[in-house]
Amino acid sequence: MTPSATTATTGARVRNSTGTSPWAEAWRRFRRHKMAVASLVLLLLMVGLVFLGPLIWRVPINDIDFTARLATPSWKHPMGTDDLGQDIFARMLYGGRISIAVGLAAMLMAIFVGVLIGAVAGISRGWIDTALMWLTDLFLSLPQLPLLLLVIYLFRDSLKAAFGVEMGVFILIVMVIGGFRWMPVARLVRAQFFSLREKEFVEAARALGASVPRQVLRHILPNSLGPVIVAGTIDVAAAIIAESTLSFLGLGFPPDIPTWGRILFDSKDYLDIAPHWAMFPGLAIFLTVLTINFIGDGLRDALDPRKVM
Repeated sequence: MTPSATTATTGARVRNSTGTSPWAEAWRRFRRHKMAVASLVLLLLMVGLVFLGPLIWRVPINDIDFTARLATPSWKHPMGTDDLGQDIFARMLYGGRISIAVGLAAMLMAIFVGVLIGAVAGISRGWIDTALMWLTDLFLSLPQLPLLLLVIYLFRDSLKAAFGVEMGVFILIVMVIGGFRWMPVARLVRAQFFSLREKEFVEAARALGASVPRQVLRHILPNSLGPVIVAGTIDVAAAIIAESTLSFLGLGFPPDIPTWGRILFDSKDYLDIAPHWAMFPGLAIFLTVLTINFIGDGLRDALDPRKVM
């Protein structure tokens, strides 16, 4: 090879080794956060267990056996039984799908509404931005738990009649929780838009004649997704806790649908003689929320361009 060809080949190799995509670089930085990686593995194992476990552990969730009432954990019942002899492990697998699905759906709703309102407020000027921020401040000032209870009391029966018991309550809880979690996302996106809309690459796109929707969708919004993803992980954890709180108060899913919060509510009168009944759903909620928070910490570090890792 000639010296010029050798130089070109070496330059190409250097470019290939250093020209990684932003997402590949973010994944490399994320892997350096050991707790976040361990939390991601643990969370994936829990999600796989609750979604695939019922295909292997085929014990009915409502199978009553009074001879095994309040049994301690054993090979036959890995998490013991409740006061009716129902297998807690089977009920935990069934309820985990509902709790995690509520968390993800509420997070997606909160992210969608928050990004929409924050983007409109961040790209607008004048009364539109002021009105949207007034709306955001209004929702932030509302007492969430009493309002959640009021909305559930008002609309629970109508949604049950329209969509069925389980789906109606699911839609109601997702709408209620997601409807009161979008405000921090809206403020975050608005602040990101205020910062990015004055950057050089946005000014260049504006000078080349790019329309406002194109500036938002192609230039500003993709560069704002890092903090939004981190906020989304926090919303998942908050939604799971909110659903568990509502179920614990007896205002979530019906008693025959065993979410993690409902299992905790049913076990509160037997803590002294059957502590395992409350220990396993409480531990599941704790581990899920803890792993999601650690994943959020890892994403924050990985998506922060100012942090050297």
